[in-house]
Amino acid sequence: MTSYFGQGDQIRTILDAAAGGRMHHGWILAGPKGIGKAAFARDAALRLLADAAGPWVDAPGLAVPEEHRIARLFASGAHPDYAALERLEKENGDLARNISVDQVRGLQRLFSNVPSFSNRRLIVIDSADDLERGAANALLKNLEEPPTGTVFLLVSHAPARLLPTIRSRCRILRFSPLTDEAMRQVLTRELPDSTDSAEMAALIAMGEGSPGRALEFAGLGLAQIETLMRGILSDGDPDNSQRLALSKMLALKAARPRYEALLERAPAFIASVARAREGRGLASAIDAWEQARSLASGAVVLSLDPASVVFELCSLVAGLADVREAA
Repeated sequence: MTSYFGQGDQIRTILDAAAGGRMHHGWILAGPKGIGKAAFARDAALRLLADAAGPWVDAPGLAVPEEHRIARLFASGAHPDYAALERLEKENGDLARNISVDQVRGLQRLFSNVPSFSNRRLIVIDSADDLERGAANALLKNLEEPPTGTVFLLVSHAPARLLPTIRSRCRILRFSPLTDEAMRQVLTRELPDSTDSAEMAALIAMGEGSPGRALEFAGLGLAQIETLMRGILSDGDPDNSQRLALSKMLALKAARPRYEALLERAPAFIASVARAREGRGLASAIDAWEQARSLASGAVVLSLDPASVVFELCSLVAGLADVREAA
């Protein structure tokens, strides 16, 4: 299964551009993190290289048969006309903070020779958001005077943060969040049969259209957290029992992954409430969302007490229970 399920328009756009001789030298694959842009970039690179080298691939989407000579080279990491830049792993196992200028300059070795199998070369950068300033400027020089036959695929979760000069020299291919039904299809294929309907619904809500994001939280029992938050929203939790229960549950050291999941989910949960309201109700929900986002974003960095953070986040949800949608 492709991990960029539901992106048929993007596949057609890039293949049509290649087939019609209108292939732009630079593409920004823009959209939320976790919807499969990097996988799309790699598969698109393989397909473009395979079609250019021949034999032309007669397969759906971006698929290339494993027996294709270019696919074998690509899978082994030995294709001489392909390069991928990403943050390197440090000695301690952590990833480097950025993609360095030396990594980008290292592409010149590739550009110093003509392509080996066709007139096409592919460079994937995952992600362009991670380029340090010097690296971005070095890349810009290549985009301004692209080596013959070279196509750059730049994955970006926040294209507005890229250098305007980089954006101006690339064609933007936008990837949208998946619908709930598309999310359900992806998660059903990726997760074991034991995932029940309540947990599936919680993961879909957590993912907000991003399968990768949802899969990060699989197996954490998010349905229980979602049920408690909806209960708090429903009646305001007048005796604090639901807030206290959730605080106690997520304060344990072993519950850290679930606590961090709540930090991400609570602001989004409040945002979903806001979208269904108007007037004073909307204003109150937006205010609660802003407070929740601020609290959640600083909770880990500032080492705030998890029980207190959970109680406060849930109190923001409880405060919306009595708000009526008035103009």
